[in-house]
Amino acid sequence: MTQFTPISALLGGGLIGLSAVILMAFNGRIAGATGIASGIVPPLPPDWRWRLAFIAGAVVAPALIVVLGGRPIPFQSTIPTPWLVVGGLIVGVGAYFGNGCPSGHGVCGISRLSPRSIVATLTFMATAIATVFVVRHLVGGL
Repeated sequence: MTQFTPISALLGGGLIGLSAVILMAFNGRIAGATGIASGIVPPLPPDWRWRLAFIAGAVVAPALIVVLGGRPIPFQSTIPTPWLVVGGLIVGVGAYFGNGCPSGHGVCGISRLSPRSIVATLTFMATAIATVFVVRHLVGGL
């Protein structure tokens, strides 16, 4: 079962929001992970350096927390690897056709009161809720 951790969730959400504001203020760009990651795949755009730094920070920061915190973060998945791969592909297709991902639409789009982002985020959330319900109650709690 998933544990509710309000303090770390509040701190993490605050840091995500702060990073989105800083990126917009200093770079004029929206902090959508899909758009940022697509900018480090050849052919490289002129602004690829900040995109690479953003993605590297997203990878290095959790590793630093583990190293500096002195305890590993446990991770277990009862979902078979092929299902995870298929799920990742479905998310990628959805991000492509939705013109963005939850970070861009949910964090940045809603804060700008973008109707498209509000509808996209509601769709993401409804799909996530339905998926959790199906997996936990109808498929047998994989």
